[in-house]
Amino acid sequence: MGRVQGKVAIVTGAASGVGKEDALLLAREGANVVLTDVNEEAGEAVAREIGDQAMFVKHDIASEQGWIDVVKATEERFGGVDVLVNNAAILAQATIEDTTLELWQKIQRVNSDGYFLGCKYGLEAMKKRPKGSIINMSSMAGIGGVSSFCAYSASKAAVAGLTRTVAAHCRAQLYKVRCNSIHPDGIATPMVFNLHKEQGQNTSYVREKDPRQLQARFAQPRDIANLVLFLASDESSFINGAELRIDNGYLMWAD
Repeated sequence: MGRVQGKVAIVTGAASGVGKEDALLLAREGANVVLTDVNEEAGEAVAREIGDQAMFVKHDIASEQGWIDVVKATEERFGGVDVLVNNAAILAQATIEDTTLELWQKIQRVNSDGYFLGCKYGLEAMKKRPKGSIINMSSMAGIGGVSSFCAYSASKAAVAGLTRTVAAHCRAQLYKVRCNSIHPDGIATPMVFNLHKEQGQNTSYVREKDPRQLQARFAQPRDIANLVLFLASDESSFINGAELRIDNGYLMWAD
C-alpha cells in the first residue's frame, strides 16, 4: 500500500472502464485523484466512491480551455499535478474505404488532439513539482494496425509518436518528467463491447470460446491499471519514452 502516497493524479475518461479502475487503484495506493469525463453522472459516482481523495470535473479533452480549467482546479484543490493518465478515447469501426473525412476528424480530435493538449498542459503543471509522470493510453492498433479501425489505429500511432517526442524533450531540457505509452490489446470495457452491439456482432467473448487460444482473453481493466500504477510510482523512475505492450503476446501470436 502507499505506492503513490501523496501524489496528485489526473485521470481522463474516469467514469467507466480502464479510467475508472485507474482512478480507484491510484486512490487506494494513496494518491489524490481528479477524475474527468464527459459523463458527469457516472464520473461523480466514482468520485463519491473514492471519497475526499477525489474530485470530478466534467471535461472534453479536445478542448484547450477544458484542459486549462482542469489543471487549475487540480492545483487549487490538491496543490499541483504529479501524474497524468491520458486515457479517454473514442472508437469507431471503419476501414480506409469506409472512413469518411468527418469520422476521421472526429476521432483525431479526441484521440490525438486531446492527448496533445493533455501532454502540453500536464507538462506545464508538472514542471512546478519535484517530478512527474505522463501516461498515455495508446493501443496495439497503433503498432500493428487494424484494418477495420483505420482512424482509431492512426490516432493511437500518433499517441505513440507524441509520447516519444515528449519524453525526448523532457530529457533534453532536464525536466524530471517522464512520458510513456501503454499499448493494450482488446480490453473488456463498455466501449469495446458496445461497439460489437452497435455492429450487430456477437464476438465479445470469442477469445474465451476459441479452443486454439486457451490462455487468450480480453484484458481486464485491472490488468491495465496495475501497469498505470507502476508508471505513476517512483518504482519506474528510469522508464521514459517506453512503449509498453500489454497484450498477452498477441502481436507475436500466429496460428
